Amino acid sequence: MEKLLAVAKTIIPSPMLELCWLAQRRNAINFAEGFPDFSAPSPIKKSAVSAINSDFNQYRTQHFPCNDIAICCGQTEAFESAIFATIDPGDEVILFDPSYETYDGCITLAGGSSKGQRAVLVALDPPHWSLDPQKLITSCTSKTKAMAVNSPQNPTGKVFTRAELEIIAKVRCTSDLLAITDEVYEHLTFDAEKHISLASLPGMQKRTIITSSLSKTYSWRIGSAIAASHFASAITNFHIRITDSAPAPFKEAALTALRCPSEHYETLRADYKSKRDYMLKLLGGLGFQIEHKPQGSFF
Repeated sequence: MEKLLAVAKTIIPSPMLELCWLAQRRNAINFAEGFPDFSAPSPIKKSAVSAINSDFNQYRTQHFPCNDIAICCGQTEAFESAIFATIDPGDEVILFDPSYETYDGCITLAGGSSKGQRAVLVALDPPHWSLDPQKLITSCTSKTKAMAVNSPQNPTGKVFTRAELEIIAKVRCTSDLLAITDEVYEHLTFDAEKHISLASLPGMQKRTIITSSLSKTYSWRIGSAIAASHFASAITNFHIRITDSAPAPFKEAALTALRCPSEHYETLRADYKSKRDYMLKLLGGLGFQIEHKPQGSFF
């Protein structure tokens, strides 16, 4: 007898995984998934090995002096826990379209909806994926609870400008909305582009939950959610129920990563920028018209 939850029947397999399987079967290059093509730096791996050899195999306490951070198993779990901690059934959550497909699935699982549909989509205007303020304003209703912002963005490579972020902040403050950001690509910006965290704008720190991970910068899957203590505490509670804890050796390695010199990010940016420029030249030579040069991330 089938006893699946109704919402479980609406969650489709990840398109990224399907493309990954297709690429493997065809021995093709996979552009679908956002994973680095480099190994984790040696000091990080050595730190994990040392932790294992030192028998750091017990639960690592979540009770530490900084009470506005929740440590998770990756950005996706941090985002999902943030959604579960804040979204009630029927609440509306705004996504900027196109967006990372996992966001919509998390919102659906939490019961977030709009007129029976899933997340509320605010389309960004091509070719540069600009934000139209009027589209955002008219998408807000009395049921709107939150917006999710990813910058630099997957899949467009867009970096939201300060002016665009100020518009988002103004709408959120006016409508008393929550912001859930995905900032995993914050160190991967190119040319003159700079990452600006929405939480850094006036009035936004207490309204913003920042989710991130070390996977894109260090090839190490440890994530976090940074927010006001009542949000961080609730996210930690969901994290504990979902996975209990991130592996202790991974946490020790993550600490080593965060202590690495900042030159690592400069090398990373230069490497990805050269790959971006190579691909733009290659595609241009094949006759593709590239109207939007990615400003960040590796998409």
